[in-house]
Amino acid sequence: MGRSRGNDEPGGPTTRPRTSPSTPAAPHPESAADARRQVAALLQRTGLPWNARVVTDALMVTTELVTNAIRHGGGLAAFHADVHEGALRVSVADHNPQPPITRAAPPAGSRIGGYGWPLVQSLAAHLTVTPRGGGKLITADLKLG
Repeated sequence: MGRSRGNDEPGGPTTRPRTSPSTPAAPHPESAADARRQVAALLQRTGLPWNARVVTDALMVTTELVTNAIRHGGGLAAFHADVHEGALRVSVADHNPQPPITRAAPPAGSRIGGYGWPLVQSLAAHLTVTPRGGGKLITADLKLG
């Protein structure tokens, strides 16, 4: 079965085979908590064997990407998650064309935050940042097995 363009692409909704669950064609989440719920439900639907650490890692990456889009990216422009060939793919688009910055750790007590992007980098098996019409699309792949 072929794939047509997704809801965030010109051309209409996505057609997917049953073996590749994805987030429902719904408006993008309004918060990191909404995105986590969507990804948790997606992982439950896969039927793949997975452990608590894999779920924790997947939800952490989802939280960080969505939070960063909202906090630093001018808002969430698109969100999509699917499972294919034993991997979870989470894609988050925002309105800021600047790529994420990896900073050296600040001195203790001087700043809160700044650890999300390095965390995403360490947990994702594959990570891309793609310019996208006045913003960017970040896609993280996490192995589920």
